[in-house]
Amino acid sequence: MAEPALQVDNQGNGTEPVLPVDDQPPANYLDGLARERLASLKPDEHIKKWPTLDKDAAYHGVIGDLVRTIEPQTESDPAAILFQALALAGCCMGRHAYYPVEGDKHYTNINAVLVGESSKGRKGTSLGQVRRAFELADANFVQSCMQSGLSSGEGLIWAVRDDSDDGNNPGVTDKRLLVAESEFAGLLRVMQREGNIVSRIIRDAWDRGNLGVMTKNCPTKATGAHISIVGHITSDELRRYLDRTEAANGFANRFLYVAVKRSKCLPFGGNLTDEDLRPIARRMASAIKYAEALAEVSFDDLARDQWIKVYPSLSEGSPGLHGCVTGRAEAQVVRIALIYALMDEKNMIGVDHLQAALAVWDYADESAQYVFGDATGDPARDSIVTALKGSTDGLTRTQISGFLGRHIKADRIDRTLAELKAEGLANSVTKDTGGRPLEIWKWL
Repeated sequence: MAEPALQVDNQGNGTEPVLPVDDQPPANYLDGLARERLASLKPDEHIKKWPTLDKDAAYHGVIGDLVRTIEPQTESDPAAILFQALALAGCCMGRHAYYPVEGDKHYTNINAVLVGESSKGRKGTSLGQVRRAFELADANFVQSCMQSGLSSGEGLIWAVRDDSDDGNNPGVTDKRLLVAESEFAGLLRVMQREGNIVSRIIRDAWDRGNLGVMTKNCPTKATGAHISIVGHITSDELRRYLDRTEAANGFANRFLYVAVKRSKCLPFGGNLTDEDLRPIARRMASAIKYAEALAEVSFDDLARDQWIKVYPSLSEGSPGLHGCVTGRAEAQVVRIALIYALMDEKNMIGVDHLQAALAVWDYADESAQYVFGDATGDPARDSIVTALKGSTDGLTRTQISGFLGRHIKADRIDRTLAELKAEGLANSVTKDTGGRPLEIWKWL
């Protein structure tokens, strides 16, 4: 049996597939200047605030010490270091310790997407520094279990496959896999191709770790896989390629979104050595080994009391695309708290672990709000809202249609404007022109 390629192929790269959804225009319905203008406009930029990281809480234990050690020696955002350290730690510990929720088990695998402006975000640099520390702690994990180039669900299954039923293809014994995607936008584009199953496989990997496709052409399966994904993308690309289908089906909320930017200017780079990292790496190696011997982990009494207090707000949710991408807040917090506890070599989640996890989640939640604003994931509605917000004098229906490349039907524009008016978000005024009155729509 031929090995499915894990590398991203070039077929379709640089193009944008047309995916009609109901009566909505396809994802690439904007063309020319109108599309570029939409991509450059950042909703609510004048009121959005950069997310704040509570370092006192989040910099807990060996993970916190790792971030503190790396941070002065790099231009990378400390949040980028922190989230990637948590993702690598959770993946490196493997599928052993878990937190039970009814019939489900939450293990330590988490996914994170760093959202920053091209190379200025120093996203790749941050991953390189974290990788150095984990190579000292578990060289086999970094050398054998970290890959990139994810393009298909079949390829992801193959990377952590079981032995084939016919015995001709040996399986993978180490089921840990950290997928590092420096071009996460490419993965989102690939997912839009008809018949691509990578979204479903990624969701299954986050949930259960048992992966398979019920087709004769791909009998390969994987059981007990422990997969984490770290992606890098710009905010414009994320808003452009994360369509409402992936937001609604739960793919998006299985990721943590992390707003990042360059933290400082170091013309000659940092001076971090392996000797600086080695004491921390030894502690991480000990924690990784400790986690392998555990199974079920729960809250201690104090943490349980605090969890009861914070659970309602975490499970409440919020509207729009922000609500879709943060819809698994409770599960994400539990997984992060579990990572902190295991890295402390504790068999129960304590208050300090929960507080650290909540601080991490707050940053992810604020990052999602910063990136997505009040977008809904409905391309037509979001584009009309962006057009109205970008105009100080208001727009006529004809101008709105022109801004959108004239790819949205008039009745769709009429329906959206009526919805915005009913919600108190936009209104129209009539201007006397001496002839036919002119209707101008403004954002309130």
